[in-house]
Amino acid sequence: MEFPKELRYSEEHEWTKTEDGNKVRIGITAFAQDELGDIVFVELPEVGDELTADEPFGSVESVKTVSELYAPVSGKVVEVNTDLDDSPELVNESPYEKAWMVVVELSDSSELEKLMTAEQYEELIKED
Repeated sequence: MEFPKELRYSEEHEWTKTEDGNKVRIGITAFAQDELGDIVFVELPEVGDELTADEPFGSVESVKTVSELYAPVSGKVVEVNTDLDDSPELVNESPYEKAWMVVVELSDSSELEKLMTAEQYEELIKED
């Protein structure tokens, strides 16, 4: 299982990718989608919604269960991946490229420093 080195990871199995300016792209990890199984529905916030770090911001439904998505950082949603409305299976096929979920304009960039590196995240899931 791969965990791209340029990303940061949360204990709730979300990843963040720093973008231009003060923005981050957010999705769920390969580990999370593998644990959930086949994704059949993704519920995401709308552009303009405010996310709070460690609070739920949406959910993913698989054939096995419904799991909440937890915001790894706080900020305002500036973009939503609407491709997931019609193609939720992208989460299983491409968790880091095509299945990003939202882009958030950070309200506190220091929150990124609290997230794990790829190496730290790999250690976390080895313990599970």
